[in-house]
Amino acid sequence: MDDEAMIARRRGAMTGGIPPGRSRGRLADEVYDTLLGQMMSLRIEPGSRVTIDALARELGVSQTPIRDALNRMEAEGLVVRVPHAGYRIPPQITRHRFEDMLEVRLLLEPAAARRSAERASLQQVAGLRRLLEEMAELEGGGGLMAYGAFGLRDAAFHDLVALSAENQVIREALARLHTHVHLFRLLHDTQVTHLAMAEHEEVLTAIAARDPDAAAYAMRRHILRSGERFRRLFDEAKGADGMVVEA
Repeated sequence: MDDEAMIARRRGAMTGGIPPGRSRGRLADEVYDTLLGQMMSLRIEPGSRVTIDALARELGVSQTPIRDALNRMEAEGLVVRVPHAGYRIPPQITRHRFEDMLEVRLLLEPAAARRSAERASLQQVAGLRRLLEEMAELEGGGGLMAYGAFGLRDAAFHDLVALSAENQVIREALARLHTHVHLFRLLHDTQVTHLAMAEHEEVLTAIAARDPDAAAYAMRRHILRSGERFRRLFDEAKGADGMVVEA
């Protein structure tokens, strides 16, 4: 599967059952995306257990693609294997890890946006525009599933910026962070989607205008503002009980 197809698959990640007639690899990809969407929408809550049998029944597929998807998620740190008891969804990230992730994003993503403004193809710019249009349709949508679907497209937008920058090392480093999975699990707030939309639009406008400085600035400002929105959760938790949120 090429990069553009991967982004399209990720954008269309499902939150229900898996259609029949797929190959093992394709099924495993779709199970992975389904579980990712359920995690981001909090349909699968942090700290909860998941089992292969239960997922196979829920999604209507055999255990093999479920196992393949969970093995991949375990390798990426998205689930934890529990001996003789299936898998566990990790707790929310700690304040310390949140700040570390933010620091790495500030180092890498403005650079990716700068290069995207210089190198993105017309097709990639159009792809970024389509993602924003899809997010606009989901913005303010009711329920956790709409919020999770928005988060998946948010992640796909940032991934396509990195892809269009033509720096695979930056893209792989950002992918390993799974930033959007962790952040969207922290908070369900339609204000987050509204503010993110305007900031994404500024990034895209600069990339489409082939303005590297403006693209880097817009991305940096977006990450800083996003950090402020999510940081307040840790501050509120500390103020409530005198303790920093711990994993």
